[in-house]
Amino acid sequence: MKLSVLDQSVSVAGSSEDAAIRDTLDLAQHCERLGYSRFWVSEHHGLPTIIGSAPEILMAAIAARTTRIRIGSAGVMLPHYSALKVAEQFRVLEALAPGRIDLGVGRAPGGDMRTARALNPNAHAAADDFPEQVNDLREWTSPAALHHGITAHPRGPHAPEIWILGSSNYGAQLAAHFGLPYAYAYFFVDGQGADEALALFRRLYKPSARHPTPNATVCVWALAADTRDEALHHALGRERWRVDRARGVLGPLQSPDVIAARGFSAEEWPTVEAMRAKAFVGTGAEVGAQLRALAVELQLDEIVVNTWAHDPAARRSSYALLAREFALVEA
Repeated sequence: MKLSVLDQSVSVAGSSEDAAIRDTLDLAQHCERLGYSRFWVSEHHGLPTIIGSAPEILMAAIAARTTRIRIGSAGVMLPHYSALKVAEQFRVLEALAPGRIDLGVGRAPGGDMRTARALNPNAHAAADDFPEQVNDLREWTSPAALHHGITAHPRGPHAPEIWILGSSNYGAQLAAHFGLPYAYAYFFVDGQGADEALALFRRLYKPSARHPTPNATVCVWALAADTRDEALHHALGRERWRVDRARGVLGPLQSPDVIAARGFSAEEWPTVEAMRAKAFVGTGAEVGAQLRALAVELQLDEIVVNTWAHDPAARRSSYALLAREFALVEA
């Protein structure tokens, strides 16, 4: 089974937001050396935790520092933008890294609606036009690159591969209709609805020239360490963040040492326990077994892994342990 990476440039307490961007670049090189198949970066706006706001720029920097790994957006929030402009940006990226560019697109705003309106005053209406925008992207990223009498440049022998991202049946049906690969945001909803969405995608799939058979993956949040206790300790940062987010409190990822000293309240424990019951956290072998079981259940040959940790070394170690567990081919 192939493993890939989604990195969200998460800010951490005690460091700066711009440092998180640079850490993403280092992580991409690390994961390429470990043998991961893809390295995807996300788009969010107005958030103090997930601060990757311009995936296309980050992808260009990653392309300049890597040679093999596929690089992608997970994703571009298409209703904010012109489909032509996105097509041009990703054609430039394809020229910089031929045969290595994934163009993952989503319909969600990637932030609050006030920020969405600042990005696009017609944000609400634009979301309704998402299928049409996806079709425009397909045409402008096709070999001809010609659509509505307009050509998207630069043209070349390669074209970015479009992925539809989602966490509901809507994205699954859209991807199936256009014959495009589909990635389900398993970690958004702790897996709820994943089996139904993937089954719907496969059942409704209309073969396309580039993708004659359905291609799907899921993105999970996972963290591995040398011992289960160590993994649970590093996972405290995300647990604290999710508990706080439910109360409308957002901020950088906190140190697990600080969180352990403070603890969780009696009211918070049921939420934490529910998260842990569904979490992919443990030793490399334990997390590997969970991922293999999920792959069998959902009929997947690739899984995308997203890992948050306050300590960058813990995150790198997690990806290294999983690479070893799945015998990825190191560069």
